[in-house]
Amino acid sequence: MAIDITGEWWRGDASDDIADYLEELAPGGYPVHAVTPSRCKDCSGKVFRIELDAGGVCARRTCVACDLLAYMLDSNEYWMDGDEGEGPEKIACPCGSERFECTAGFSFRDGDAEVRWVSIGIRCVEDGILGCCADWQIRYGPGSRHLLDLA
Repeated sequence: MAIDITGEWWRGDASDDIADYLEELAPGGYPVHAVTPSRCKDCSGKVFRIELDAGGVCARRTCVACDLLAYMLDSNEYWMDGDEGEGPEKIACPCGSERFECTAGFSFRDGDAEVRWVSIGIRCVEDGILGCCADWQIRYGPGSRHLLDLA
């Protein structure tokens, strides 16, 4: 797998490139210590439409194959609906596509295995553009390691 950084946007040719992108990006200024690719729990699909909440710090994904909606990481606990008329923000690639492979990145606190920062890395399935659509700090622990299973 190789990431192409020669154009305006970084592009990957496979879903594994999302992890490399997140490691290079270091969302929140922290190194990415672990990654978990997203998979649909019903059909094992790997392509999703992604939405962010009104605060822009929670994410949910809908499987393109079976339409199962799943909140990512701890988003189900903190999702903000927004004011009247303002719904979730749909993530779209510069090419216009709304279909992505995604991977959750995790940074651990120094000296222990508790999660400090999470990020949602994406790769457009149409043109391979890589991005990070959301990242946020985890302010609780112990007990934050369960997030690795909620990508």
